[in-house]
Amino acid sequence: MKYTNEALIKSLPNFANDYAEVNGTKLHYVEGGKGEPLILIPGYPETWWAYHKVMPILAEKYFVIVVEMRGMGSSDKPAEGYEKKNMAKDIFELVKQLGYEKVHIGGHDIGAHVAFSFAANFPESTSKLIMLDTPHPDAGMYQLPMLPMLGATYLYPWWLAFNQLKELPEQLLEGRMNMVIEWLFKNLLVDQNSMSDFDKEVYEFAYNSKDAIRSSNAWYQAFPQDIEDSKSYKKLDMPVLGIGGSGYSMLEMSLSNATTDLQLKKVEDCGHFILAEKPNETAKCIIDFLG
Repeated sequence: MKYTNEALIKSLPNFANDYAEVNGTKLHYVEGGKGEPLILIPGYPETWWAYHKVMPILAEKYFVIVVEMRGMGSSDKPAEGYEKKNMAKDIFELVKQLGYEKVHIGGHDIGAHVAFSFAANFPESTSKLIMLDTPHPDAGMYQLPMLPMLGATYLYPWWLAFNQLKELPEQLLEGRMNMVIEWLFKNLLVDQNSMSDFDKEVYEFAYNSKDAIRSSNAWYQAFPQDIEDSKSYKKLDMPVLGIGGSGYSMLEMSLSNATTDLQLKKVEDCGHFILAEKPNETAKCIIDFLG
């Protein structure tokens, strides 16, 4: 099967798949490179493959570890534990199991939520934090309109509400997640050619089962608890980099209030999936930041 980890990894020389039992769940990760450890976490509706364009570039300077968080890809999909604070604990236990005291950590989309929570809850283990196009959930999300606003130019984020539902999404979408994935990439990319049909098929393969839909929706269903947890977080003292395409203004607004040492980079002519659309620019921003 050409969409399995074993098949995909063949296109990335010097990278390997591995698994770890942490915090009561099994995580899948892909690692390779040399240098200081750099943990990277993907978001919805992707897998570790989201980083495949930047992994070889970053691996020239860092030991890259792309982790599929609980509920994603080949990682376990338990019934509970999708609060970002707990998912950050998953990553923390993985870091300790791999023998590291401190790591650089970054994430995109839901993965950025987990990366931020890691830095907030385990600052002593965080060297530098990289947020890709998405801030951590905060109380402002409660103000998202139920209806699209007449005349507004923003993309109505219907899936944030749809993914709050239990059971119905997997009943409707099992075996048909290609419709959601196709819609999201069509509407959240500027350059449609940056996401190949093969890439989409990789993600469809990963998200088509009931368990995959249920567990990925659980990331969204945990938002109210994530918002509550964030109220207790102190400002982050470590260096933080926000790299944004279409999400740049949200990153700027959120991170400016949550950090003491912030750099922001805007990726022009780019949608939400900056790793697919602008991999070279994104990788350069990360390398310049990490040094």
